[in-house]
Amino acid sequence: MRTLAMRLASGTALGLAAAAMAVPLSAQETDSVVLETVVLTAEEQAKQALGVSQITEEDLERQPVVNDVAEIIRKQPGVNLTGATATGQRGNQRQIDIRGMGPENTLILIDGKPVLSRNSVKMSRGGERDTRGDSNWVPAELIESIEVIRGPAAARYGSGASGGVVNIITRRPDSFTGQVTTHYNLPESSDEGDTARANFMLAGPAGERMSFRLFGSYNKTDPDSTDINAVEVIDEDTGLPVVQELSGREGVVNKDGGALLTWQAAPGHEVDFEVNVSRQGNRFAGDTRNGAVQEDVGDVNLIGDETNRMYRRAYAITHRGEYAFGESRSFIQWENTHNTRLCAGLAGSSEDNITNCVDTDGDGTNDATEYQTIKLDTVTAKSEWIMPMDLGGKASKLTFGAEYRGEFMEDAASIRNALPPELGGDTGVPPDPSDRDPDIDQQTIGLYAEANIEWNDRLTLTPGLRLDHGDRFGSAVSPSLNATYAISDAWTMKLGVARAFKTPNLYQLNPNYVYSTNGNGCPFPYYRQGPCYILGNPDLEPERSLNKEIGIAYEGANGVAGSLTWFHNDYDNRIAAGLEQINGDVVPRLYRWENQGEAVISGIEGNFSTDLGERFALNANLTKMIKSEKKNGEPLSLIPDYTVNASLDWYAGDAVTVTLSATVYGEIDAATLNSSTGYELDETNDRPSYSVVNLGAVWDVTEQARVSAGITNLFDERVLRTDTNTGANTFNEPGRAFYLTLSQSF
Repeated sequence: MRTLAMRLASGTALGLAAAAMAVPLSAQETDSVVLETVVLTAEEQAKQALGVSQITEEDLERQPVVNDVAEIIRKQPGVNLTGATATGQRGNQRQIDIRGMGPENTLILIDGKPVLSRNSVKMSRGGERDTRGDSNWVPAELIESIEVIRGPAAARYGSGASGGVVNIITRRPDSFTGQVTTHYNLPESSDEGDTARANFMLAGPAGERMSFRLFGSYNKTDPDSTDINAVEVIDEDTGLPVVQELSGREGVVNKDGGALLTWQAAPGHEVDFEVNVSRQGNRFAGDTRNGAVQEDVGDVNLIGDETNRMYRRAYAITHRGEYAFGESRSFIQWENTHNTRLCAGLAGSSEDNITNCVDTDGDGTNDATEYQTIKLDTVTAKSEWIMPMDLGGKASKLTFGAEYRGEFMEDAASIRNALPPELGGDTGVPPDPSDRDPDIDQQTIGLYAEANIEWNDRLTLTPGLRLDHGDRFGSAVSPSLNATYAISDAWTMKLGVARAFKTPNLYQLNPNYVYSTNGNGCPFPYYRQGPCYILGNPDLEPERSLNKEIGIAYEGANGVAGSLTWFHNDYDNRIAAGLEQINGDVVPRLYRWENQGEAVISGIEGNFSTDLGERFALNANLTKMIKSEKKNGEPLSLIPDYTVNASLDWYAGDAVTVTLSATVYGEIDAATLNSSTGYELDETNDRPSYSVVNLGAVWDVTEQARVSAGITNLFDERVLRTDTNTGANTFNEPGRAFYLTLSQSF
């Protein structure tokens, strides 16, 4: 299977290369092509859209991340951090959510290559995954910049980019460089885990035509105390107050390393050979799917131990070429992920809780834990060719591209739920899990074309068309159009519209993935009439989204800049566990994953920046959600009603910068219906609005030495979770903490 994938990927890239090379070279000799005119590529033009922002290396130095770069990405317009879904489960597993479309609709890239390791983690019926996402595979000190691309501009990247794209761009020093960095973050509260990080990078030339980069990193955050969220509630049976404990944030240990070798194969041609290896393991804080603290398995206390780990290995070859007729960039990448975790429950209230699954000593009792591994191989290949051309007298650049993505999963862990024999004949799924095939895969090929056309001195048009074909779902067509109109030298209007899509994931597609509710979780109106069963559906269609935005931007010679953008996404064919029984009104009741109704997301983004004299600079942005709801009026994602980020930089001296920053979060509205079952919730809590203020400073001691220090959550605005299954107060906002970063280059 993998050999076939590699052949398909290579064939896609080589086929497109041959097609591009077939363009008559005489085109470069005709006078109608104005090569001296500077015309942006379609990608470069898209990245100047209003829904695009960039985090620089300097931004990361002024406001260092504690553990995960998601912490600074969330400060961009339109971005928040949420748990996996609006159910509130796994709320402390914060992931990047762009424009309220949910983490599953945010595509993470590293140097333009997709990162899909989180897809190896089982998806529960409400869309939850026990995962930290894919934003923490690169140490912050290795990052040169981060591009955050929202809305229509992101559609060109294919499946999974309906909300947006985060492209993490790593550093590639030109001269011989070494760097060692240490970082320590100490919370004021002893109930919260501290963080220690150390990493190094060594890079430079290795001969006349070779250069290299090596890096290594160790990053550890301890778990929160198990009683951090202890609250007093009234026992329904006795009427007396009792203490209820909800789990805090789990810890994590990242070990990352990588090597990059760049070969100057010929003038204008570079080839990268790259390997990156990561190990990400948790430090258990007792967190369960429903939030209740689980400390022991049998007579073993697991608090602070590793209960799950992710191994990620990525191997890639990249070619960048310059030709008389244009330029190209092609790569092929193999991403291998081993998702290993202690055996967990698969049904009912104990789902995803750690359990004693096997008898390892032969005494007939389940007295030991067992690790299980799900393996995911993802092969991605892409080739893109950019050529300047004359289209009807308009200076233009055309971009042609092809992309292949193959996902191959071996999963004997999450298909262990038995199916009643009387249902087996109706479904074609073997009732006994041992008779099921643990392997599943899907493959997608995409072709796309874009043009960046300077229509006149004021108007630039960027039309595009992408066609994807999957062996599981058929075809998806994604047209797009972005336009920029210069009203004056300072004022610009921009608009965009694009169709985006997302393929079903392998769990949703897999008919051998049998989900059991264990009774109480049966869909409305069958409470306590279970167990009910939900099957994967190989006939699912892709999710679709029609994304629109329009806005205006100002950039004056006085250093003042700002923009205001309205966006609107019509989200259709959304995939969720079905609520309609498919085997008549009989017991056991049978359901499947289905393409369901629409959702609507709309809002306003704005940003403003200005210099305040020679010593100060102000930056601020706003996100206001107008609507983020499914057809039944329930929230699509648990995000604040509004978010305001602001920072004031004081250049205290040539070598010292002091930054005061703040974020104001609006209220988060809770759902009124259980999104998994359709039942009305008896009682829900909204999450109140609050503000977090940070203070930090960077001192360039010498040209090679730097010190960063500061205080996060200066006023100790600590918010603790009270909800994990219902309500919107599903995660902890950590309190005041102190950090110190030391960096030495040579």
